[in-house]
Amino acid sequence: MTASDAPAFCVHCGQRAPGGADHPACHNPRTALEPPRYCTFCARRLVVQVSPLGWTARCSRHGETASG
Repeated sequence: MTASDAPAFCVHCGQRAPGGADHPACHNPRTALEPPRYCTFCARRLVVQVSPLGWTARCSRHGETASG
């Protein structure tokens, strides 16, 4: 992974976030339980599927992520 591949976008709003994942404006207890909505690498909308056991989120360019 190069510096250009480092996470740079908020997973909740898609805006630039230094350090990636989320930024202070979107970081609250409610969003901690929500699945990501935007790819942290390219800010594209994710295809999210939620089930009783967790969630999966897929970016058309960067692949799939699943809950833990």
